[in-house]
Amino acid sequence: MTDILNIDHLSVTPNNAPSRYLVKDVSFKLSAGKTTCIVGESGSGKSLTALSVMGLLSNQLQAQGSIQFQGQEITKLSSKALQSIRGAKIGMIFQEPMTSLNPVLTVGYQIGESLTAHLGLKGIALKDKIAALLTQVGIPPERANSYPDELSGGQRQRVMIAMSIACEPLLLIADEPTTALDVTVQAQILKLLDELKTRMNMAMLFITHDFGVVADIADDVIVMFRGEIVETGSRQDVLNNPKHPYTKALLACVPDVEGKKELKPIDYAWLNENPLNENPLNENQPNEKVVS
Repeated sequence: MTDILNIDHLSVTPNNAPSRYLVKDVSFKLSAGKTTCIVGESGSGKSLTALSVMGLLSNQLQAQGSIQFQGQEITKLSSKALQSIRGAKIGMIFQEPMTSLNPVLTVGYQIGESLTAHLGLKGIALKDKIAALLTQVGIPPERANSYPDELSGGQRQRVMIAMSIACEPLLLIADEPTTALDVTVQAQILKLLDELKTRMNMAMLFITHDFGVVADIADDVIVMFRGEIVETGSRQDVLNNPKHPYTKALLACVPDVEGKKELKPIDYAWLNENPLNENPLNENQPNEKVVS
């Protein structure tokens, strides 16, 4: 199976505090046609990892390590070379579509920007492609002339998906694309993304804090805690046989359908006092990673 993305020992630190790790020693691979979910609570480093791949970190942060896309080291590329990859070969669905979309431009114009920049489409050909993309994500083509505030939350998220897949990328990064949506729309978005992944044979990196979403869409799972990967494995292994205490704590927060399960909030003091294999979660000791 072809590796589309290979991240090796990625770390992210603030420029003014290089010894403070926001992401630390992260390594994983993504394959064509597979969905890998990064799961963890807010602040665990999920989005920073994705933004590092896109080369979109704040200028107050610096990334170290290797990021290879199709065998090419992209951390050393110039801004112009990286722009030729972003949107064309790597697409990204950003968090909060209402703030990610430009409120003063129509959604059709925003979808068309990457088509013109990367594929050179203009005129009728551009309009036809925009209409086809909107249809593909379940939005009537005539809504191309609508502004973001004229669309519902689910429709805006679908516009973001249309933008991200416009040039048929090899890798799609979805950063919590269903967080603000109701469960019905969430199910529709997850189904749509899975269908697009299969149809286009994309590798998909799906960022979430919701194990319910992981159960629906993941092939493989990466669990992050305090900027580090603490457990990896197949969906079945991580959900049915979690090994790391933090993974177990996250799963203990997930309600069951019948409502009989006692929900337990994460006890960070307990995690620090009762780690797996000699103190993996104590900040004064190196973390022990669990790989299934």
